[in-house]
Amino acid sequence: MSTRRDQDQLMLPAGERLLWQGQPTVKALLLRVFHLRLVLAYFAALFGARVVTGTLDHQPLVASLVSASSLVVPVAIATVLLTGLAVLYRRTTRYTITSRRVLLQFGAVLPMTLNVPFKQVSRADVKLFSDGSGDLPLGVKAQERLSWLLLWPHARPWRLNEVEPMLRGVADAREVAEILAKALVAASDGAVATQPIAAGNGQPQGASPAGAVASAA
Repeated sequence: MSTRRDQDQLMLPAGERLLWQGQPTVKALLLRVFHLRLVLAYFAALFGARVVTGTLDHQPLVASLVSASSLVVPVAIATVLLTGLAVLYRRTTRYTITSRRVLLQFGAVLPMTLNVPFKQVSRADVKLFSDGSGDLPLGVKAQERLSWLLLWPHARPWRLNEVEPMLRGVADAREVAEILAKALVAASDGAVATQPIAAGNGQPQGASPAGAVASAA
């Protein structure tokens, strides 16, 4: 496995086939990486607190609402900034599955490529969301320790000791998981059977090096 600076187009060696290539969706990044809903909830709580405080101070309700409405500007600024970051991260990210490996190309400032050969994949998971998008973390047997901060947001959350690279917020994640599962099986000469993708209990389920399993979320 290697992490390196990469600004060139992907060039595959002879005999290696491109199976899938995609990017995270802006919606997935905005909601599950930059947590826009939590930011809006925070401002909503501030709005309510200002209205309640004004009422307790015997201010007219209209005056309290006008005072609280000053939060509209910071809400708009925060939304625009987070949306801009989500768009930037999407434009500078490309996930690739070939017949031999998974590649994560990312980096808004310093373009990087993480190359994960199938022989170093110990487990492939997938977590599906209601909009059809999903996250595909990879358990890896790395020769060198991966940096969670360097990979963020393309790393499984809260796995700081055993860092897991992750295809984050990809559209049609079920289909992508099937492609990855079949590729892992082919790379292992079919020694391990895949498990079918099925609805689960809302937690990502593990798979053998030759398969991936999905769960509803």
